[in-house]
Formats: sequence, C-alpha cells, structure tokens
Amino acid sequence: MNEETKFMIFRVALATAFTCVAVKWMVDQLDPTRDKKLKAKKQAQAIMNKLKITTNLQFTDYELSIASNLVDPETIPVSWKDIAGLDDVLQELRDTLILPIKNKNLFGGSQLLQPPKGVLLHGPPGCGKTMVAKATAKEAGMRFLNLDASALTDKWYGESQKLATAVFTLAVKIQPCIIFIDEIDSLLRSRDTHDHEATAMVKALFMSMWDGLITDNKCCVVVMGATNRPQDVDKAILRRMPASFYIGLPIIEQRNQVINVILQHENLADDVELDRLARLTEGFSGSDLRELCRTAAVYGMRDSLKNSSEYSPEVQQINMDNFLQAFQKIRESKLHCGTLHLSRIDLD
Repeated sequence: MNEETKFMIFRVALATAFTCVAVKWMVDQLDPTRDKKLKAKKQAQAIMNKLKITTNLQFTDYELSIASNLVDPETIPVSWKDIAGLDDVLQELRDTLILPIKNKNLFGGSQLLQPPKGVLLHGPPGCGKTMVAKATAKEAGMRFLNLDASALTDKWYGESQKLATAVFTLAVKIQPCIIFIDEIDSLLRSRDTHDHEATAMVKALFMSMWDGLITDNKCCVVVMGATNRPQDVDKAILRRMPASFYIGLPIIEQRNQVINVILQHENLADDVELDRLARLTEGFSGSDLRELCRTAAVYGMRDSLKNSSEYSPEVQQINMDNFLQAFQKIRESKLHCGTLHLSRIDLD
C-alpha cells in the first residue's frame, strides 16, 4: 500500500469521525428534551448535596437523570401521626419493614427476618396508599426515590433500558432507599404479545435487576408500589412483592379518626357532631373526607363574609350546616360519577 492510498484512507476516516461528531452535536442541539435533561442533572446534584451523599461516588448521566426524582425524607410533609384509621397496616409495616432495617445487627443471622425487597399497597383510590409510602420512608429514615413512568421513557432506542438499569444502580449506591412507583400497573402491567419491543425489554430488565436485590441480603433497597388495579400488574411483578397490604375504604371508626385528624386545628362551632359526620359518610375515602372538610370550611368563610365586612380567620367557625351542605354537594357528585352506590344515607 503506497503513501497516497494510506493518506486517502486517513482522510476518509478523519472525515467520517468528524461527520459522526457533528451529527451527534446537531442531534443533541435539536433534541427538544435537552434543556429538561440539563435541568434534571442540576436538580439531581442539588438533591445529592442536600442529602449529603458522598461525593466520591461516581454517578452516570442516567443515574443523575433518575436522581432528580429523589426526595429528602426530612422534607416529606407527612408522618405516621398524620395517618388515621390505618393502625393495623402501620403496625405490620413497622414489624415487617422498619424493624429489620433499623436493627440489622439483631436480625442479620436470620433469613426469615430480613425485610422484604418488594411491598405492594393496593386498594380503592383516595385511601392513603401514597401517603403511607411517604410516611414509611420518613419513619425508616430511608431515601425516597419517587419514580414514575415518564422517568423511564426516552425517544431513542435503548435509552429506556439504560434508565431502568440506572434506577437500581443508583438505589444501591445511595442505600438505604425506597423505590416508590405510584400506579405501578401503568408501568409494569401484564405482558402480552402486543407489547412494543422496547416496553417488553424494559419490563424484563426491571425484573432482572430486581432479582439482584432479592438475592443480596446486605442490600437495603425496597421497591414499593401502589395501585388500585392489582389485577393489571404482571404476575411476575406480584411475585416479587411478597408483602402486600390492602388499604380499603374506611369504616365508621376509621372515618371518625380521619375527620378528627383533619379538623384538629380548625375552629368548630358547638353544634358540630363529628360522630354523625362519620355515620353519614359511608363509602367516602380519605381524600373525600378531606374534601368534605375543605368545602365546609369554604362555606363557613362565605357565611362569615356575609355577616361581617371584615373577615378574620381567628373568629371564623365551621358549623354543622356547613358540613351538611358540603356533604350533599360531594355525595351528589359521587353519585353522578358512579363512585358511590349508597342510597340509604339520610341526613336525619
């Protein structure tokens, strides 16, 4: 091979390399999510510093992208004291999950007393599943990775698989950590032949990485999911979540506790009967009860403004009529939506 041929090959290789770099730069510049990714990395770095995660750990770009979903347990606004009517569930979580995590030295010799690597919270919507997950992370002092489907989706082929891998590699680096997936049925629903190839690969990779956690007893990473459609979650995923807790609609005693917690700092009139409200609200979820109290407070504020030109939160009171008006409004809305099927509820 003469010198001229070698020089030509060198020029072609150099031009090809330059073209590849230029095309990649142009694609990156034209990527509509570029600014979002840069913002996520900056956010992740800020969260890492706040959580005092050791800086000598090396994080990939994919791990930093996932890290933007991290939540500092100290900033979680809810604790178990804010959850009413779920004493049995909280006690089970304390014994099953938190006690083994906080007492590794005591239970390290037993395979049966290790914390589960998968926890499923299921039940009707609005009953406190997400709140329980956040409060559990705060109670355990674990880092909380609030994951959603959008965090694992990317328009480039193969990127979603790398993000799915990064979820677990990041969690292992920053353990103890809870990976929380709200509406887990939307991300890890049952597989079928109509699944897109990329979606099927993400699910398979997710389960493979999860198995790595299960076989490592020293790893303190827990995957926690919440759903109101457990029948849509893939059976292989359900197998990896042996600790399952049903959080249903509150019964009368639980509704009474929930209402008392919501109204503990409110100014109530003497005619308010919380026991009666608990009886009336059969079929209401925890979020329905909060909305009932909020609407009643708005009605109380409206009455105060009618009676006085100057509004003062200190003197505003919520009376029983405000609660009954709010109850009628929410009950009618739920009946029209088909989420309440009780016709025997009576105001008397």
